[in-house]
Amino acid sequence: MTIRRALKKDMGRIDELLYQVCRIHHEGRPDIFRAGTKKYSARQLADILDDERTPVLAAADDDDVLMGYAFCVFKEVRDDNILHDSKTLYIDDLCVDERFRGKGIGKALYHAARELAVKSGCGSLTLNVWNCNAPAMEFYRKCGFVPQKTIMEEKLNG
Repeated sequence: MTIRRALKKDMGRIDELLYQVCRIHHEGRPDIFRAGTKKYSARQLADILDDERTPVLAAADDDDVLMGYAFCVFKEVRDDNILHDSKTLYIDDLCVDERFRGKGIGKALYHAARELAVKSGCGSLTLNVWNCNAPAMEFYRKCGFVPQKTIMEEKLNG
């Protein structure tokens, strides 16, 4: 397995994985997530792949076929009234093809994102995870992530 930057040639495989992520979210929160959709259009995905501020890490097998990805975003706070200046690498989405889960691919993507954050002078690595995705929550805890804040809701309809 190789961890590298995702390329335009990976877009088809990334699309397949984006649908897998959507399915997990839809099954957990059908009141929020639509069925059968994906997070990015082809144009949006191409723009993300072209932008240095939004690196996408790819885990590829020996035939250079994508098995998983980590969408990342560099975020900075500067001159805020209440927050200290900071730079973080935010993992916007991490997915391993369901056929390859449990083989260390997610862990390798996490380590690559962490290394990118350190090399880029980030003070932290952050992400959001849905409470309905228990396997992801457990994975991130095992990687060393701890809750930073909690978003709470009260459902008013239904």
